Amino acid sequence: MSLLDLILEPLQYDFMVRAIATTVIAAVVCAVLSCWLVLVGWSLMGDAVSHAVLPGVVLAYVVGVPFALGAVVFGFLAVGLIGLVRGTSRIKEDAAIGIVFTTLFAAGLVMISVTPSQTDLSHIIFGNILGISAAELVQIAVLAAVAFVVLFVRRRDLTLYAFDPTHAHAIGLSPRFLGALLLGVLALTAVVALQVVGVVLVVAMLIIPGATAYLLTDRFSRMLILAPAISAVCSVVGIYISYWADAASGGLVVVTQGAVFALAYLFSPRQGVLGRRWSAARRRRAALS
Repeated sequence: MSLLDLILEPLQYDFMVRAIATTVIAAVVCAVLSCWLVLVGWSLMGDAVSHAVLPGVVLAYVVGVPFALGAVVFGFLAVGLIGLVRGTSRIKEDAAIGIVFTTLFAAGLVMISVTPSQTDLSHIIFGNILGISAAELVQIAVLAAVAFVVLFVRRRDLTLYAFDPTHAHAIGLSPRFLGALLLGVLALTAVVALQVVGVVLVVAMLIIPGATAYLLTDRFSRMLILAPAISAVCSVVGIYISYWADAASGGLVVVTQGAVFALAYLFSPRQGVLGRRWSAARRRRAALS
């Protein structure tokens, strides 16, 4: 079988085309957001929000409203509860995050187990990228477009907030509002990625692309290009590997992103472990010659 056959054969099936399109859309918007999450240091918050939206998704299904609405509500609820526990007790932030997101995630699992449904809600936990319908693809594209537009329009303010919130406040911006805006986009983006990799692995798509780009460049503008580009390529490669290996699609998308991060960690010219050693060795040889 030729390379062209390997590429074209999966595209004969509509579900594969929808899976690739959905995964690329989710990967791009998650990767763009991940650049800010990595800089702000909200990796654990991303994990918390992505898990805490589960009961909101189940409730939205029960009352017949879009999943995104329930997810956004519970995303903000999780953030509010974390702030409440941290601000009114001696519990530190990491412990408050762990308590709130595990409790809400467990509540979501309980609600799934007792909710009669013609839809397998467990797909929300582990993803069901190969079962995406055309209507769901449109819904995901609309949500991703909203998140992307918000990030693009407020990119300068969010970047200043990520690097120096004190300076942002000094020039009249509201760090509290920008933080809430970023959390709102985080909740929305988590919903976009839910059906691709599921609640359990959403945080990987929200963190790994930005972290990989952070190792490859020192300029934020380049991060915003590298992260979605790497994430989109990894998503397509992961979907193709899952087709030919008959393995879990969402898991392979994340594994592929993790493999690329490992390569950047080792071989990035300036930030890679081996890259720095090779550069130092070249400088020593140049100094001795």
